[in-house]
Amino acid sequence: MRVVVTGDVQGVGFRWSCREQAAALGVAGSVRNLPDGRVEGFFEGTPDDVQAMIDWCRRGPRWATVSAIEVREDPPLGEQGFAITR
Repeated sequence: MRVVVTGDVQGVGFRWSCREQAAALGVAGSVRNLPDGRVEGFFEGTPDDVQAMIDWCRRGPRWATVSAIEVREDPPLGEQGFAITR
């Protein structure tokens, strides 16, 4: 799944917290900041675990303020582990 999160989500530890949450759930993929101030994540795993990541993105870490989230199904790439990318 591809998720784009809008709000006060950069400079508040969103990517690092996202990586921790993904590791706890066993979800693979990546997360990155977008130039327009949003955060984009790609998640692969069991449907329940991916849904848990999407639900987490709706609120983010305690320092973030999420105002909107876009979710789109993308074909899985067979990712291993979870990375913070640029």
